[in-house]
Amino acid sequence: MAQYVYRAMDAAGAMIPGSMEAANVPDLEARLHRMQLDLIDCRITGQYLVLLGKRVIHRRDLINFCFHMEQLTGAGVPILEGLNDLRESTDHPRLREVVTDLIESIEGGLPLSGALAQHGDIFDATFTSLILAGEQSGKIAEVFKNLSESLKWQDELASQTRKIVMYPIVVAIVVAAVTFFLMIYLVPQLTAFIRNMGGELPLHTRVLIFVSNIFIAYWYLLLALPVLLFFGLRAWVRRSSNARYAWDGLKLRLWLLGPVLHKIILARFATFFALMYASGISILECIRLSEGIAGNQVVAAGLRRAAQLISEGHGVTAAFQHTGIFPPLVIRMLKVGEATGSLDTALRNVSYFYNREVKELIEKVQAMIEPAMTVILGLLLGWIMLSVLGPIYDTISTIKT
Repeated sequence: MAQYVYRAMDAAGAMIPGSMEAANVPDLEARLHRMQLDLIDCRITGQYLVLLGKRVIHRRDLINFCFHMEQLTGAGVPILEGLNDLRESTDHPRLREVVTDLIESIEGGLPLSGALAQHGDIFDATFTSLILAGEQSGKIAEVFKNLSESLKWQDELASQTRKIVMYPIVVAIVVAAVTFFLMIYLVPQLTAFIRNMGGELPLHTRVLIFVSNIFIAYWYLLLALPVLLFFGLRAWVRRSSNARYAWDGLKLRLWLLGPVLHKIILARFATFFALMYASGISILECIRLSEGIAGNQVVAAGLRRAAQLISEGHGVTAAFQHTGIFPPLVIRMLKVGEATGSLDTALRNVSYFYNREVKELIEKVQAMIEPAMTVILGLLLGWIMLSVLGPIYDTISTIKT
């Protein structure tokens, strides 16, 4: 399909600009007509507008979608009417286009879950499986409510994850910038003065001069090397499953960041597993869908081992315990949930505990990183001052004697 930029008029006579994919102009007119819009003019455009325009559906848009559908279906409004209301009320061009496709698919005979599955880049397998379970159980409004709450929690968790990752990166960039300034600009001026004083330079001063010369001669390599390493490692991890597995395992073992990341993954797993299980999805299917939710190959491999053990007749608690990646708290709550028949409630308790602990850990890590970076910068400045002032002090002492 081609991408069209169009101007259309609604029933009130207001001009509505937008963009939409369509096979041709008549197809575009038909799509706009279903949205109660009349095409005024249009032009075909390049695919780069997909990136420049408001074409990406973010998690917050999905939250609005779920909240809207939960309110309408809970009030007894049919799915098609709810989707029509959403299409008319949303100002997001891409979401309006997707909702239009959903309406067409449902009018063509597909259930809502089947229509959503045709947009797998927006509604993942977990989302569509939960909607299917809601359709089969007659609790579609409850499923939309749970999805909305889970997406809100996931958005907050993503914000916390970005916070713990971005803060050290910003501080490290500042430290690196100060280091480059000192080594390329300040140190050469000071060492020129020291050399003019004569005498033998101490070892730490010679080391400082040597490091400064490296920065001056190869500054472009020092700047390019981290970037090349980043993109090279990224490409290697994407292309090699073994590299991805090793990298995911390394992330879980990182000092300070590893435990936080592990708890974030466990909280995400517990939340969605409980949501799917409460919606009527089988345990093995919950585990299969949780592999993609985990976002970590080591945890996903552990879930696959657990699913295999359960399929061979082992209990849920024993299967998860044999994987070796779930801490005692998760195992204990699984045992309680399996014994009482309320596995979803037990996992929600796990999610609540880890979510609270993640927030506390992020605050602790941030509190530790700031003084750690300050100490590193202080040691660097102390080394430079010692290397520069040491020879000056020795020269002054020689003059006095």
